[in-house]
Amino acid sequence: MTPADLATRLGIPSGPLFFPVTAYGPDGSVDLDAYRTHVRRGVEAGAAAVFACCGTGEFHALTPEEFETCVRAAVQETAGRVPVVAGAGYGTALAVRYARLAEAAGADGLLAMPPYLVIAGQEGLLRHYREVAAATALPVIVYQRDNALFTPETVVELARIDGIIGFKDGLGDLDLLQRIISAVRTEVPGDFLYFNGLPTAEQTQLAYRGIGVTLYSSAVFCFAPEIALAFHTAHRTGDDATAHRLLDGFYRPFVELRAKGRGYAVALVKAGVRMGGLDVGEVRPPLHEPTEDHVKQLARIIERGHALLDEDK
Repeated sequence: MTPADLATRLGIPSGPLFFPVTAYGPDGSVDLDAYRTHVRRGVEAGAAAVFACCGTGEFHALTPEEFETCVRAAVQETAGRVPVVAGAGYGTALAVRYARLAEAAGADGLLAMPPYLVIAGQEGLLRHYREVAAATALPVIVYQRDNALFTPETVVELARIDGIIGFKDGLGDLDLLQRIISAVRTEVPGDFLYFNGLPTAEQTQLAYRGIGVTLYSSAVFCFAPEIALAFHTAHRTGDDATAHRLLDGFYRPFVELRAKGRGYAVALVKAGVRMGGLDVGEVRPPLHEPTEDHVKQLARIIERGHALLDEDK
């Protein structure tokens, strides 16, 4: 898939962008059967793309061999119905290695996550992402968050690099993002994709839509696809009454619960998938499982979300 092809397919808001969890068995090893089922169900439920082995998929916890196996399984399960974008991260040498593993596994693109640990200057960040983009023929989306923060001038240079097709924002500074969008639009004519990459992105998506960012991650789609689809449809069609009802009754309570534990942006999602009847195992260290009380609260929040959907029928 060429950069233009992937950009076109991702740019069509046909459904939520699906970030599957990685399934583990009782012994802690990757449970490939459960993972395949999870990916397949997501595609069948209406996902527009599969972002395999990214943040929600515990990229940080996977060995290179596990990563390649999972990406390959995601590619096989999607069978070309939707694009598969794989994570790539750590230092430059390892990010290049993961990029090449993703290409060998058949992925359609890369989500380039922040370099490991170091706080780099803009010149170093540019060099890093330039080398990742040059390592394969796969189109690249650069993920801004944590220690990978960019000036508008740097994003203009990123947009000029062959193969870099988009920018995912996990910072949440809309003033900065608006200046980035304006600078790229002015200096690099053509299509460049922007994504809302904040945790539980639906919570902030109406604000992002206000500056023209219509694409967003949906971890909720992993465990409550009907709710995520209803919000996506409301967002796409401008049905703000439905969006507000879901934000008030489901997303805000979920976000407030998520804030009660470090790592809950992944651990709660996995707990939700298990509630739906698919045993994807627990999170790997250094993440930890939600408390029993928090799991009970999650069950009530999900029940309330489905009740809100029933009100529309």
